Amino acid sequence: MKPLIFTLVGRDKPGLIDSLAKQVRKLNGNWLGSNFSHMAGHFAGFVQIDLPHESHQTLIDAFANHPDLTIHLVSAEAAQKDKIELAEIDIMGNDKVGIVSELTTVLNQFNINIVKFETSCESAPNWGSLLFKAHAKVEIPQDFDTGSLRSALEDIANDLIVDIELN
Repeated sequence: MKPLIFTLVGRDKPGLIDSLAKQVRKLNGNWLGSNFSHMAGHFAGFVQIDLPHESHQTLIDAFANHPDLTIHLVSAEAAQKDKIELAEIDIMGNDKVGIVSELTTVLNQFNINIVKFETSCESAPNWGSLLFKAHAKVEIPQDFDTGSLRSALEDIANDLIVDIELN
């Protein structure tokens, strides 16, 4: 078995995941993990599977001809992360241009990897504007001094007038 990761995007409709899962099963593959989202009438996601090496080309050909999705496959290697801890960052405030850019710039300055990032905007009826919410899971080395990161996040929170929590 050799791991593969595939990404997919296309117009959403019932049965998309089923068509992929059936093809993986038909080739004796094992569905290890996935993450999917629906946004603006489209469906996108990524999946990790284990598949016998001799079946890779068959799956690539089948997915290349999928009528409803654009699919891209890549080989996966087992991740070897030493001494990494996960931290969570939550952001909430009035929506405005630049929140994501400011956050990702700070994380990049500290060489912190984002492993999961979810954002949304929703109506804030009491304020008459959109409320921006974000939740990020990031990898931080065990011996990392979070004090300087916390200070940098507080600086952008003050500039953007949002609440940012690092847990």
